[in-house]
Amino acid sequence: MKKSNRETEWKERPAQTVGVDLGDRFSRYCVLNSDGEVIEEGRVATSEEGFRRQWEGEPRQRIIVETGTHSPWVSRLLKGLGHQVIVANARKVRAIWENESKNDRRDAEMLAQLGYSNPRLLSPVRHRSMERQRDLNLLRARDTLVRARTMLINSVRGLVKSAGGRLPACTADYFAKKVSSMLPKELKAAGEPMVEQITALTIQIRRLDQEIENLAQRYPEISLLRTVPGVGPVIAAAYVLTLDRVDAVEHSRSAGAFLGLRPRQSQSGDSDPEHNISKTGNLYLRRLLVQAAHYILGRFGKDSALRRWGLKLALGGKRAKKRAVVAVARKLAVILHRMWRTGQNYQPFPQPTAGVAQVS
Repeated sequence: MKKSNRETEWKERPAQTVGVDLGDRFSRYCVLNSDGEVIEEGRVATSEEGFRRQWEGEPRQRIIVETGTHSPWVSRLLKGLGHQVIVANARKVRAIWENESKNDRRDAEMLAQLGYSNPRLLSPVRHRSMERQRDLNLLRARDTLVRARTMLINSVRGLVKSAGGRLPACTADYFAKKVSSMLPKELKAAGEPMVEQITALTIQIRRLDQEIENLAQRYPEISLLRTVPGVGPVIAAAYVLTLDRVDAVEHSRSAGAFLGLRPRQSQSGDSDPEHNISKTGNLYLRRLLVQAAHYILGRFGKDSALRRWGLKLALGGKRAKKRAVVAVARKLAVILHRMWRTGQNYQPFPQPTAGVAQVS
């Protein structure tokens, strides 16, 4: 949503503003009247039944919650009950984190006060729909299974290495099939159960891969983004579903910063120290973009303006290579967003007028 639309949405301020500090079992709330004065405080069970009992049938209220495990379903529920809901970006609400007397009651009051005075201070976010969240869960489940399989593969390799052996290099998909007959006799009791689990995980990962492949039927922009070498169905789907909508980032050039791939800034006067990337965006998508950057710069990467630019940055040792990978990941985030917005396929060597390769 564009900023102007948000400002229009926030122009209406209901008579009561409520800050809710979401907890796992119970949530604290604080209610302000139209003058910004506290008129009610309490707690409510963090469940649909508890929230319905508290807010169903109540006059329209402005309710502020922080991003977290419960915020997606809570925000959908409260909006469905007719309330104006603002989801505050937890990373940005420094006033709460830096409070010396931090507790749930004070947090709820602080959210209410910030929401009452100026919602922009909360750096509000908008949660994706339930359908998109369900599709994104496929990617997260796959990532969990892949990491579990990697841990088991490393454990099996370490087990064999500790006995003086060494297993051959192979892809994770074919590891179990290739090494099941290569385990030393004395290690079979310990190694075979892990190999069996690796086999089971591989089957589940392939099933999820097919589910993710089918997402392109519902989100045609996934097929568009896959025209970039190194961007497969997982990365393309993660990009589309994480950003949720193309106008989540106002300008394509800001996509890298939005995903935490831009260096932090702490400029003051003449001081402008160099920092690492901010890492404020989605961790999973940022990791996938870095993987794509490694492929683009690797020996199997196809020739392109992006690859040539990255390889030039990589000259100068290991530190330069690491910076080049992050820089390519950042520019890749920009290019993908630009493609999504314009509907144009990837151009390895775009013309200067296209503007894709020059966005940083």
